[in-house]
Amino acid sequence: MPSKCAILCEILIAILLPPLGVCLRHGCCSVEFFICLVLTILGYIPGIIYALYAIVFVDRDAYFDEYRRPLYYG
Repeated sequence: MPSKCAILCEILIAILLPPLGVCLRHGCCSVEFFICLVLTILGYIPGIIYALYAIVFVDRDAYFDEYRRPLYYG
């Protein structure tokens, strides 16, 4: 479980660059990253909304196991 300071930093990064915030939280080869990238390309505000959702509400430990983990897993 990340600390509150780490989540706050990820939220601030997600407001500036939404795909980067999701990449730090879920990894660069995850479904969440690609969804956020497409939404950011289509519109900046939907990318921010999805990035905040993916950082705050999606628990990556619930569905990642040894075989389905992102390249960077901190």
